[in-house]
Amino acid sequence: MKSAVFNPLAARELVEAVEYYDEARRGLGDEFLDEVERAIAFLDQYPEAAPKVGREARRLVLARFPYSLIYRHLDAGQIRILAIAHQKRRPRYWTRRH
Repeated sequence: MKSAVFNPLAARELVEAVEYYDEARRGLGDEFLDEVERAIAFLDQYPEAAPKVGREARRLVLARFPYSLIYRHLDAGQIRILAIAHQKRRPRYWTRRH
């Protein structure tokens, strides 16, 4: 995840989701983290593949887990992860993140 820069709140969301899945079943948190890493690797190659959900933000839905990566593609070729958003909770809570 070298090219991904996490908003501190998104980093906390990632840790919380990994911990939640590990409590549900040992190793499931690692599987969630692997899914996020694969999504970021995909975005490294295709940063504009996901649809826009605002002026600059985009949403990539994870394939296996009910989460989306909310991100911005930065000019320097980096991906700024704004949120690791659960798809059934608090829609658009992340809109003020940078």
